[in-house]
Amino acid sequence: MSVKTPLMTPVLMVGCIIILVSFSIRASFGVFQIPIAEEFGWLRSEFSLAIAIQNLAWGIGQPIFGAIAEKIGDRKAIIIGALVYAAGLVLSSFAVTPEAHQVFEILVGFGIAGTGFGVILAVVGRASSDENRSMSLAIATAAGSAGQVFGAPMAEWMLSFMSWQQTFVVFAIAILAVLLLLPAMRAPAAASKEELQESMGEILKRAFKDPSYTLIFLGFFSCGYQLAFVTAHFPAMITEMCGPIAAGSTLANMGITSTSTLGAVAISLIGLANIGGTLLAGWAGKHFPKKYLLAGIYTGRTLAAAIFILMPITPMSVVVFSIVMGSLWLATVPLTSGLVAHLYGLRYMGTLYGIVFFSHQLGSFLGVWLGGRMYDLYGDYTLVWWVGVGVGAFSAIVHLPIRENRTPEAVAA
Repeated sequence: MSVKTPLMTPVLMVGCIIILVSFSIRASFGVFQIPIAEEFGWLRSEFSLAIAIQNLAWGIGQPIFGAIAEKIGDRKAIIIGALVYAAGLVLSSFAVTPEAHQVFEILVGFGIAGTGFGVILAVVGRASSDENRSMSLAIATAAGSAGQVFGAPMAEWMLSFMSWQQTFVVFAIAILAVLLLLPAMRAPAAASKEELQESMGEILKRAFKDPSYTLIFLGFFSCGYQLAFVTAHFPAMITEMCGPIAAGSTLANMGITSTSTLGAVAISLIGLANIGGTLLAGWAGKHFPKKYLLAGIYTGRTLAAAIFILMPITPMSVVVFSIVMGSLWLATVPLTSGLVAHLYGLRYMGTLYGIVFFSHQLGSFLGVWLGGRMYDLYGDYTLVWWVGVGVGAFSAIVHLPIRENRTPEAVAA
């Protein structure tokens, strides 16, 4: 049985700060789409592929960093991740070809893996009591949303007085600065006797043979597709496809006078709305079956995306969509990670969630790359948006057959 701990612990607070900074940087990359393409005269798909590779590397790196954390310690894994992240950002600032950006984004992706959800949620989960775990995971996930609130507008603001290259270097310094907080991040190895006796190979074999794990893996694909596409392409999509902001309107009076500014603000609104949505998902995960909550979230995303693209894209529809989509944005993360911990225990949660997250990042790669490719072919994002609607509907359906009863081996002794 887990030792009861307070909800807010040093581990949770430090974890929130690391995720906030990591995701502030990661969420800003869509803002650089147009400036970098215009500076070098590239097609939209060139930098889109770099971001897509970043997401794929993040997915590949997630189970690797989860295993590293479980073998040599969480803090060492985070240090490695931050160093790789900073190196990728600094090298990217010197890149002048699409191929160079695409190679260096591999480092950025691995850096996100070492400072993001996989490692942080695993350590937060181990440091939380059974009673608080769902909400602790939600709070840490909401910190990622807070990063999204600040990341894109901050990047847009920094680009107003410095180059994108200098912005990347500042981001590298920021991710290294969070390492100063690591001494406060000490988590117990909260695992049952059976979990401690069970090898990583044994628990992986058990998970792979379980149809529910396969369904969780498949269902997380569309989450990655939708989130990465919106993060990478929505600012540019709004810049080019949204109707003008009327003089004297509420947005204009707030200083949002161009559609490019609205695109950055939309990413911020999504992150802001998701803070509440994620916390609500954490609370609901304690009281209701997680598989039905996940199916409901994907259904809501699907409907919101379909209605948005069927209507004229106006500043008001952008704001409404951003708030609705934001409330459902990362709400899947505490539910999915909590479901993995519930079914298979905490000992190898980082690795098991990392493998599921790889599916998420396959979807991310496809969403970002396909967005740029179809834009170059058709001149807008309409078709690739409808693909996102379809995969969202698929995920809503695929979660329903999951068996949520906990396996005997995962029950604490």
